[in-house]
Amino acid sequence: MIALTLAEIAAVTGGDLIEFGDDTPETLVSGTVDTDSRNISQGGIFVAKPGEETDGHLFVGRAAEAGAALAIVEHRIDAPVSQIVVSDAVAALADLAREVVARVRARGLLKIVGITGSNGKTTTKNMLRAILEAEGETVSPVASFNNSVGAPLTMLRVTESTEFLVCEFGADGAGQIARLAGLVTPDVGVVLMVGMSHAGGFGGLEQTAIAKRELVEQVRAGGVAVLNIDDPRVAAMAPTAEERGIGVRWFGEGEGADVRARDLSVTASGTDTVLDVDGEVIPLHVQVLGAHHVKNALAALTAAIALGVEPHAAVKQLAKVELAERWRMQILGSERVTIINDAYNASPDAMQAALRTLAQITEPDERMVAVLGAMSELGERDVEEHRSIGLLAVRLRIPRIVVVGAEARPLYLSAIAEGSWSGEAVFFETSDEAYDYLTDELRDGDRVLVKSSNAAGLRFLGDRLGESFS
Repeated sequence: MIALTLAEIAAVTGGDLIEFGDDTPETLVSGTVDTDSRNISQGGIFVAKPGEETDGHLFVGRAAEAGAALAIVEHRIDAPVSQIVVSDAVAALADLAREVVARVRARGLLKIVGITGSNGKTTTKNMLRAILEAEGETVSPVASFNNSVGAPLTMLRVTESTEFLVCEFGADGAGQIARLAGLVTPDVGVVLMVGMSHAGGFGGLEQTAIAKRELVEQVRAGGVAVLNIDDPRVAAMAPTAEERGIGVRWFGEGEGADVRARDLSVTASGTDTVLDVDGEVIPLHVQVLGAHHVKNALAALTAAIALGVEPHAAVKQLAKVELAERWRMQILGSERVTIINDAYNASPDAMQAALRTLAQITEPDERMVAVLGAMSELGERDVEEHRSIGLLAVRLRIPRIVVVGAEARPLYLSAIAEGSWSGEAVFFETSDEAYDYLTDELRDGDRVLVKSSNAAGLRFLGDRLGESFS
């Protein structure tokens, strides 16, 4: 974090300063800000956030031992560290992030990009980071730091020399993206797609679209909205941008896209495509597995161009990206048995894309195996969406469908009903049972997709299989 005095931080957060030792209101603090005491180092700022499973106030002493210079707390703690007592630690974190970003931006160097969408946020963020890091100092989220805690923590990592801040905005309800994006008012706002991810929390696709549109509404005057021309719900956000005097840049495969992909060719080594970039033709090879990640690459490229990056330079950096993120289409195992561990997030759209990728990259003399778990937060459409995935898996002629976990059972029943019997589709309550089955069942030439939502925990099953067949 940039250097601020204890008095300044107290004023920004609306808290009461309690000094410890030799500290005074004018003592400068510039260490890393975190809500996890295990990540605190000398000079850091620990935010004691009450949580669902534990309370950060229990770890203020540990943060002090690690060298924390300040703790932001909701009540005074008996610990050897200066403290600022606030009414709401998470709100104070947001207030501090807003102030820090505003001060850095006032110096005239910093440009900010916000990314949202039902799928693809983290992959797009990582691709955009790869492009921007070649241009100047770039700050972007660790993993999927995109909520009311993770997003401000990312923002607080900016320094006086930061040129680009990439923010990822997730939400499971109305108003959350507006609050997060409103902390920084991005210069460029990227909306990837509107799908069923978290639709249960929003109340349906139309409400999800309204929530994602909040990013467009928070882009600063004179900025740019980067929109997916292939998604009608995203394309419908253009009038909102135009009404606010914000430019619109389109990406996708459809006619009219400023950055357009055509002639896609998918293999196990990635996807080749030809880009039309404002009338110029540029070839691109995306190493990240799956044709659906080309759309993420287009979004990252379009955002980078909106920030002034030369297209050929951006494409060169995109081609170097090998992995979207751990547990996202991550290739494990060996040439003998390939494990594709994609079990960090799973919406119906992402599940469909992953299954189609499995079908596209598996050669005729190889065997497809789909290890599938539950998709979370689908609300009243939960059973219907799981059934549709079972139907798709059978229609893609996947000869081994391994379903894990009670919440995913409708997927298994759907596959059976569609004709995947005689051992083609099997069901296990636990990952351990599935692991035992798969270690006996898998053979040379198998291409194995492991796909589920984070909560289902199949990513760890994917890791185990990857190690077993490495």
